[in-house]
Amino acid sequence: MNKDLTTTPSITSGRYRHYKGSDYEVFGLVRHSETEEWLVHYRTLYGDFSHWVRPYAMFTEEVVIDGVAQPRFALINDEAVIINDQ
Repeated sequence: MNKDLTTTPSITSGRYRHYKGSDYEVFGLVRHSETEEWLVHYRTLYGDFSHWVRPYAMFTEEVVIDGVAQPRFALINDEAVIINDQ
């Protein structure tokens, strides 16, 4: 986990795919008001399109599945995602 709170990390906004297969839209980074930890602000692109935050270090880490290291979330499109939220 990245404990360096003085350096602003970077992330590309756009569509990401979770290693389990679901897609998400990343909006950018926010900070926790008490710990100042960097968090990724994103929303689901399925179901209720709810908004979530996840620690930056966790969002960008690799996971090992069946002995193969891969990103937890992989960028698949860096263009804006347009969803009709009627």
